[in-house]
Amino acid sequence: MADLPKILTPRARASRPRAFRPRVALSLSLLIPVVLLAACKDAKDTKAGPPPAPEVGVVVVSAQDAPLSLELPGRLSASQVAEIRPQVGGIVLQRLFTEGSTVRAGQALYQLDAATYEAERARAAAALQKAEAQVAVARTRAERDAELLKADALSRQSADDSASALHQARADVAVAKAALDAARVQLARTRIDAPIGGRIEVSTVTAGALVTANQTQALTTVQQLDPMHVDIVQSSAEILQLRRQLDGRSGSRQVKLVLEDGTAYARPGVLQFSGVTVDRGTGAVTLRAVVPNPDGALLPGMVVRARLLAGVDSDVIVVPQQGVSRSPTGEATALVVGADNKLELRRLTLARAVGNQWLVASGLKVGDKLAIEGLQRARAGQKVTPVAAGAKKAAGAAASGASGASDASSAAAGASANPGR
Repeated sequence: MADLPKILTPRARASRPRAFRPRVALSLSLLIPVVLLAACKDAKDTKAGPPPAPEVGVVVVSAQDAPLSLELPGRLSASQVAEIRPQVGGIVLQRLFTEGSTVRAGQALYQLDAATYEAERARAAAALQKAEAQVAVARTRAERDAELLKADALSRQSADDSASALHQARADVAVAKAALDAARVQLARTRIDAPIGGRIEVSTVTAGALVTANQTQALTTVQQLDPMHVDIVQSSAEILQLRRQLDGRSGSRQVKLVLEDGTAYARPGVLQFSGVTVDRGTGAVTLRAVVPNPDGALLPGMVVRARLLAGVDSDVIVVPQQGVSRSPTGEATALVVGADNKLELRRLTLARAVGNQWLVASGLKVGDKLAIEGLQRARAGQKVTPVAAGAKKAAGAAASGASGASDASSAAAGASANPGR
């Protein structure tokens, strides 16, 4: 039989030699000092001092000029609008323009049936000829009676009657000439011309339509689109505020437009006039600006925003909006790096917004270091390390650029080392 393994009893195990136990004790005795040394080092590191002061990006407050610009909603309208209506009645024979095209002043738009007015002109011309013939007869009689009166061959009454008949015949000629002129005017009105130049709209009538003099419905409309008018409506309270802001400033009359899609219109306009009467229903006053529109990009009825440079505030404090916050009560506050690089909480009075900046009326002075970056880890009274705003971003961009250049050079070196791949 094969030898079976021996099963040791607890007493037998206890009686076996323990030669390995001193080795374990020796290992533990060497390990304990190392652990204690590491613990002491950690304790020293913990007691080394407070954490470093957080970095905050600051800008130095300085005095500068701030433009006083206003951005107001407005609506475009044509500088001239002419609704075309007939001045005589008749049948429309022809429409002489292309809808939507540009027409010039005096261009023919419609031709009406002129037969009736031709006949009226001919009748007036015949009446004039008849009156002129009567003048010739009256003149001959008046001259003969005047000679007879000198020879005492005719009474003065008869001579006076002859002279009066001559004057009456001349007056009849003047009446006939006026009637002929009126007939010619009526005949000319059968051709309807454009009173102004501009863009013409859709025609409301076609050939064969009957129109009447001074009808309410316009045949078409001509609008002059160059230049354009911008009507800006402001409340009377805003007008008063604007006047207070303009006191002591030399404002500009230049106006720049921002279109509905947010793009700026390239050609500036000029503020033409301000209304002198406040509308009783709306309490508003209308400002009007004139804007050039040679390419026809602006159309009547478009809603735009007009930027008006009303003046310039000189030597004022303007700071980035990201450096200003609001307290729970709505008060404007800012953190300023003061003595010993400690943050101070300042309460500000803001005048107005200038683009993405605030114009500060009080609370800051020239030379203050306003914290605008790293404010998440900073509190009032805390000591910080001020750095120029944007320095971290510039350093990060430089580091990423250097890393990219290094990667590119490494890739080029690898490609040259393995040309066959």
